[in-house]
Amino acid sequence: MDRQVPLSDGARADHPEEQGTHEIAADLAYKRIIFVNVVLFGAPGAGDHRWVLIDTGLMGSAGPIVRAAAERFGRDARPAAIVLTHGHFDHTGALEELARHWNVPVYAHALETPYLDGRASYPPADASVGGGLMSRLSPVLPSGPVNVKRWLHALPEDGSIPGMPGWRWLHTPGHTPGHVSLWRSRDRTLIVGDAFITTNMESAYAAVTQRVEMHGPPQFITQDWRQARGSVERLAILEPELVVTGHGHAMRGPEMRAALHALARGFDHVAVPAKGRYVDRPARAEEGTAYGRPK
Repeated sequence: MDRQVPLSDGARADHPEEQGTHEIAADLAYKRIIFVNVVLFGAPGAGDHRWVLIDTGLMGSAGPIVRAAAERFGRDARPAAIVLTHGHFDHTGALEELARHWNVPVYAHALETPYLDGRASYPPADASVGGGLMSRLSPVLPSGPVNVKRWLHALPEDGSIPGMPGWRWLHTPGHTPGHVSLWRSRDRTLIVGDAFITTNMESAYAAVTQRVEMHGPPQFITQDWRQARGSVERLAILEPELVVTGHGHAMRGPEMRAALHALARGFDHVAVPAKGRYVDRPARAEEGTAYGRPK
């Protein structure tokens, strides 16, 4: 079996010629900033407190995110909340700046709290897996932890998402302990963070060019491969029509679903490294260094 699940550009949910923010549903859009996506939920012109930002990209992303929000929702638009799929540096890079700027609540799974309130950093990255430049650079990627304790709240235990009626959060651990995906059953739309992605993040070339493929979570910072497999299996069972991932293009339709099922079936061979720091045992919280740097 090939260690890859191919996808074609024909399954893309966006338009190849479209620049900037990609609208993929009447109330859903995403913006790629370098190699990571941020998602904006809400209808255009929604104005204050009728839209939600999901994830905040890399450090330096605050300006582009604020401008994208103003273009979509109106000048000085302010969200009802910021929702995080998880707390890795490439999803929280602009979090502190945006939380201060907008003064709005930040929601994440309770298991992510230590990484978002200044108490702890994630276990170190594993530069030995993946074989690409991004993997080799992983020990020197920006370190944490983030501290947004003033605005931070745990996602409601009933599965609802503040500011996102009709959506539910699903605990999809493995990449991190408190990783979540967001699901709307009405139209089978799924926002998955890094539970799975649609490009190869181990390769700097693929990450920048967004070469399309169905891919497991980024190998060099995934902490528990057994849980990661279970999360992909759970998401495949939902039979989504539209998926937005943390890295890569949004995808839709039967080709996407077939690729997701192939990833779930062949996860151990396709997604899990042949060997690596966390292959035989999951990361332990007490290993708490920030991407290879001591606390």
